[in-house]
Amino acid sequence: MYTATTRAICVTVRPQYLPDQSDPARSQYVWAYQVRIENKGKDTVQLRSRHWKITDGLGRLQEVKGPGVVGKTPMLRPGDVFEYSSGTPLSTPSGIMSGTYQMVSEQGEKFDIEVPTFSLDMPAERRHLN
Repeated sequence: MYTATTRAICVTVRPQYLPDQSDPARSQYVWAYQVRIENKGKDTVQLRSRHWKITDGLGRLQEVKGPGVVGKTPMLRPGDVFEYSSGTPLSTPSGIMSGTYQMVSEQGEKFDIEVPTFSLDMPAERRHLN
């Protein structure tokens, strides 16, 4: 489990390797990740967009940008929690992901919150620092 907090908004990520969707013989490795976003602050905010940086075990970087997450732009009032699941494929048995969510306050202020950097490692593989 990986956690980061920015401006009282806590983002927790739990990655999981999916062996049933992976095919190591073809250099296809797939992970799911569960994200929990909790507003521990006093202001209502809305998640507007995401920016992911996905780096495989060979250092190749892929960036993913777009509106919302899983087709949603959740509004988070103080104390609210939003959770979703997604996934990513890699061509190597390890990698890392990091990113940001762009938020907007009720007053119209836009700001980024950190998604914690998390490791994608195939079980039983020798771990590498990516």
